[in-house]
Amino acid sequence: MGLSVGSEGRVPPGKDGLHRVPGSTAAFSFTQARDVFFTPDWHPGDHPPMPEIVARGRKPDVRACGSCHRAEGTGGPQNSSLAGLPASYVAQQIADFKSGARKFSGPERINILLMIRAAKAATDDEVQAAANYYSALKLRPVIKIVETDTVPKTYVARNFFVVSKGNDKEPIGQRIVEVPADVNQFELRDSRSQFLAYVPVGSVTKGEALAKSGGAGTTVPCASCHGPDLKGVGPIPGIAGRSPSYVVRQLYDFKHGARAGVGAALMKPTVEKLSVDDMISLAAYLASLMP
Repeated sequence: MGLSVGSEGRVPPGKDGLHRVPGSTAAFSFTQARDVFFTPDWHPGDHPPMPEIVARGRKPDVRACGSCHRAEGTGGPQNSSLAGLPASYVAQQIADFKSGARKFSGPERINILLMIRAAKAATDDEVQAAANYYSALKLRPVIKIVETDTVPKTYVARNFFVVSKGNDKEPIGQRIVEVPADVNQFELRDSRSQFLAYVPVGSVTKGEALAKSGGAGTTVPCASCHGPDLKGVGPIPGIAGRSPSYVVRQLYDFKHGARAGVGAALMKPTVEKLSVDDMISLAAYLASLMP
């Protein structure tokens, strides 16, 4: 595989030809992998047949769900993992995107704008097919949490971070830096791609205390809604083992009212006192758990 990483803020197109990933007999080109109306199926034995909406979408506005969320629902730091989420929850999020009840805080994010466009164009049958498919999958562990004071320097490649060439490092500061362990594999949309999530030292322990006790009134114990193992209860989603970057964005969006759909009222009191440091710590702890 020949994907070179440039320094101009993007990942250049891969070399022509077919490419492979570990553990798969399939072969796809980068052109196929970057086609938003095509989901590369590297490991067809790992999941049931994909419905058409997941595999290919519907032109012009409904992208293949798997082009962003992957064939097995593992997603990436720039979007959500869907595997194992309750079907009713997934369907409700699409309804919230469609109605405007779910937006985003902070700078404009193109992936959310595309999600809103797809939600508005999708039919009820397409939404239900995707929700049923992803809810039947089990989320695989793909994230390794690394506590550190310094991180490799990175740059933004379209909508995710990539480690720059060389060995330069910088202070982590008040942030999570989540990167694919193998950029080639991630760019080829392999559901087995692994991620490194660098977090400030002490984040996991602090997050565990907040999640389990509520931090003396800072929040409420996560298990009270998400279950004792944080893998979800009924229509309430599991939060263990999911991307810490994504979790922080959602906590921030709940706090600032960008998520106002069904369930937001329950989340509001849990986030209103959280600082950004608290959100980072909670996200780091949750991502350290087995999904």
